[in-house]
Amino acid sequence: MFVRSKRRLPLAAGLGAALIAAVAVPAVALGHDQGAPTSTPIKHLVVIFQENVSFDHYFATYPNAANTAGEPRFTAAAGTPTVNGLNAPLAAPNNPNSTQPFRLGRDQAQTCDQDHSYTDEQKAVDSGLMDKVVETVGRGGATCADYGHGKGLVMGYYDGNTVTGMWNYAQHYAMSDNSFGTVYGPSTPGALNLVSGQTHGFSADGDAVPAASGTVIGDPQPAGDKCDTRDTSTSTDSKNKNVGDLLNAKGVSWGWFQGGFADCKATHKDVGGASSADYIAHHEPFQYYKSTQNLQHTPPASVQEIGHNGPANHQYDLTDFWASVDHGSMPAVSYLKAAAYQDGHAGYSTPLDEQHFLVDTINRLQKSKDWKNTAVVISYDDSDGWYDHQVSPVVNQSNDTAHDGLTADKTCGTNPARIAGGYQDRCGYGPRLPLLVISPYAKQNFVDHTTTDQSSILKFVEDNWKTDPIGNYSFDEKAGSLDNLFDFHRKNKALYLDPASGQPVKH
Repeated sequence: MFVRSKRRLPLAAGLGAALIAAVAVPAVALGHDQGAPTSTPIKHLVVIFQENVSFDHYFATYPNAANTAGEPRFTAAAGTPTVNGLNAPLAAPNNPNSTQPFRLGRDQAQTCDQDHSYTDEQKAVDSGLMDKVVETVGRGGATCADYGHGKGLVMGYYDGNTVTGMWNYAQHYAMSDNSFGTVYGPSTPGALNLVSGQTHGFSADGDAVPAASGTVIGDPQPAGDKCDTRDTSTSTDSKNKNVGDLLNAKGVSWGWFQGGFADCKATHKDVGGASSADYIAHHEPFQYYKSTQNLQHTPPASVQEIGHNGPANHQYDLTDFWASVDHGSMPAVSYLKAAAYQDGHAGYSTPLDEQHFLVDTINRLQKSKDWKNTAVVISYDDSDGWYDHQVSPVVNQSNDTAHDGLTADKTCGTNPARIAGGYQDRCGYGPRLPLLVISPYAKQNFVDHTTTDQSSILKFVEDNWKTDPIGNYSFDEKAGSLDNLFDFHRKNKALYLDPASGQPVKH
């Protein structure tokens, strides 16, 4: 596979170190599949982009579950690798935080949303000590479910008796325990980094996009989106591009598919009874760029248009994705965004609702004619503030004392040479997040330790479809490779799960 060369990056003193590594993969015959030429046998990439989960929040004790009575059991296969989780030195009673990590049961799926702002997430790191999580990002109270933990709820985690489907996918396919948010902060920076590796060069919008930096650190709505006309921002730097621009230039079919895109008023309740609008505008990154906007949510003129140029401009409802799959014309690159009640975001979604979406989606994809050359990547936009013990490597600094807070002097490093492009407020990497690859070509029961981030998915697209890089100091220049999650010389059998229990079922 074509792999762009990389360099080793110096890291901020006292904050840990990591090597951004790529793993070379031998050349593989491409076969006779139709469509744009690729560097691997992967002809279809489906990125399921979920919400607000840290790695430890779902995988702290993997592969060991408590197996409490009345919950779906999980028993790891022999030879299952361990992960960088909450081992003895960091488990209760030895954790440095004021509340010790604790297990949340399946009956505690509905929880409060935590603080996941750009500045407070840095403060939680406390110069690498990782001991101020409760005080800086913890939330609880009478208006949401905290189960008596108050701000200490932020230290809670689930195991394989609740996120059973995720643990079973990890058993059968490949996962990473060393993948990070590209920068600190909430949903919109994560979504923008997924598609561009770049959060700089946007119109100012109060605290969400500080005028001094022009960098997105909060959740502005995309300007002009008919579903939400509150505080807004849009890309203003003429050098800014996203992956859709790159794919259009190569003639590769692609699309963003989001629940509720076709109906701004559509709502659902999660299993805990919380109601939310299906479509959340600031979760849709392509709406921030003039070249890829569909601000009026115009539907495609036909199923044949889906993935190609037309009135919808590559922005669609989730139902359009399945129309293309059923028609036998699934785009080469597809980004799926669940309706809010199924996206995993604490406060209005739960791990159980999320599991239904993931399992229903993957079960259906595995039955499609294109599964033989498809890879599904499950990834997340941010951590929600949920505790994760791993200190993130600092690959890009920022010296904005009004908004940074990684160190005591309110910076994220002060070396101008390590502030890419001179663009402030891109302190990263941010918190560690789950990342799984589900594919016939995914390694089986494998844990990858390669340092990656959200823009590593962008880099995979660039390398597999041989596009140009984004440019303009995008994080794709630094991104580690996803290649080690794959084995292109053998195929993995499909795994079907029950969407309610997350346990394997016969097919």
